[in-house]
Amino acid sequence: MRLPRTRPRSLAGQLFAMQVVLIAAVVAGCAVFAYVSGSAQAEETAARQVRVAALAVADSPSVREAIRTPDPSAVLQPYAERVREDTGIAFVTIMDTERVRWTHPDTSQIGDTFLGNTAKALRGQTFTETYTGTLGPSIRVVTPIRDNGRIVGLVSAGITVDRVSSQVREQLGALALAAGGALALGGIGTYVINARLRRHTHGMNAAELSRLHDYHQATLHAVREGLLMLDGRRRIALINDAGRELLGLAPDTEAVGRTVDELALPAPLTGALLASEPRVDELHLTADRVIVVNTRPVVGGEQRGTVVTLRDHTELQALTGELDSERGFTQALRSQAHEAANRLHTVVSLIELGRVEEAVDFATAELELAQVLTDRVVGAVEEPVLAALLLGKAAQANERGVELVLAEDSLIDDGALPPSLAQRDLVTILGNLIDNAVDAASEGPEDAEEPGAVPAPRTAGGPAGRARVTVTALADERELLLRVADTGAGIGPEAADEVFRRGWSTHGAGRGLGLALVRQAAHRNGGTVELDAGPDGGARFTVRLPLGDRTAGSAAGARAKEVTA
Repeated sequence: MRLPRTRPRSLAGQLFAMQVVLIAAVVAGCAVFAYVSGSAQAEETAARQVRVAALAVADSPSVREAIRTPDPSAVLQPYAERVREDTGIAFVTIMDTERVRWTHPDTSQIGDTFLGNTAKALRGQTFTETYTGTLGPSIRVVTPIRDNGRIVGLVSAGITVDRVSSQVREQLGALALAAGGALALGGIGTYVINARLRRHTHGMNAAELSRLHDYHQATLHAVREGLLMLDGRRRIALINDAGRELLGLAPDTEAVGRTVDELALPAPLTGALLASEPRVDELHLTADRVIVVNTRPVVGGEQRGTVVTLRDHTELQALTGELDSERGFTQALRSQAHEAANRLHTVVSLIELGRVEEAVDFATAELELAQVLTDRVVGAVEEPVLAALLLGKAAQANERGVELVLAEDSLIDDGALPPSLAQRDLVTILGNLIDNAVDAASEGPEDAEEPGAVPAPRTAGGPAGRARVTVTALADERELLLRVADTGAGIGPEAADEVFRRGWSTHGAGRGLGLALVRQAAHRNGGTVELDAGPDGGARFTVRLPLGDRTAGSAAGARAKEVTA
């Protein structure tokens, strides 16, 4: 039978055990040190106490006078007992130079020989020793008694070792109580700290935490979505590689520890990152990308920060724009097919009525009108993507009652555009500008046709003064110029900066992304976008993209190629 593996103790449990052992060792060491130092101090105190008592007795004049009497014990015994009781020592023994006792706590010992060393005292020295006498082991001091410079007796004062030990034991009890209190307090504090640590580590041990950290680092670098973690003060606590790329941060830029305001992001994106409430699938634009932002606060009794995820929406947004264009082309072709059927029915009816010449004239006129713009676009714009876009947008505009004309000075030779200039960005720029111009022209005042411009084909012979959009496409050795002007109401100077902000639109919610994408695509290719008043009173947008001097736009062009790969 296979025994189940026991899970290793958690990191908090291991630290608790180590801290308890460490505290116990420290407290025990302190207690032993205090006991040893207390014992030595008690012995030193006892020796000093008995030395003072012995010297005081030896220097007393009454003691010298009593020694001169025939019976010194009669006077010295009561005196020695008073000194012993007053000082709290064990004995005060006064003797002659022959070591015969004159005093002793036990009166039966008076007249007997003193047990101990007296040689140093007889030579005039005061010394301390530990000796076992009639009262047991004692710490004693022996000093001479002098009378006119002559040694006439000796004094020995002492305290038993048992009494010193009892004093140390009393101190040891208080020391043990203090050590026990310190150990209990340290254990409680350690338990509280480790309980908090256990909550923060979720009961995991050191190996599990190390493995979790390794997985965490691997996940951060492997995930393709941008991940950004902000602390409670809105400072960056963590950011992965994809997050750096989506926010446009250089790899060598130190982002951790900086606030979001220091990243120089667009104001709407900065506001979304700093918001305290959750944000779900919000679309934001940076200088080069369209990103989807999701934020969620990290709470646990108090706000601890925010987790932000970033998804690259640039490619999807471009594909959505192309899909919208294709859908528009399909609707235009359907409308043109319906109009062609009507014209064909008209020609057939004229033939059936015997008006053959009128039928031929009607068909020829319609074919000439339809072919004019096609020949003009194909002859002036040899870039196939732009030519197809202009023809498709002309059909869409014609269905809405707007003429799309190509300016006379438009010219783009074949091969004039470098490979670094992404075709998708050209479609984004020109397609959105034409769409906005058609919207404005269809709602704005009509104006006269621009001299030299070639009109789009008219399906029903509309008036010459109908709404119009004029497109200029010109490429030279240095730059590509794309200009779109309309006959609409125009844009006031106060809104010149706001039109490029995502969400700005005159058509209500859910619009206002086209011009923002135009500026983003131009910036991505190192170009500029300008807005001014057109010659027909409407708005005129001018986009300039560098071609000849590619040093300034090489990095941006390379990035554009990566985006459209």
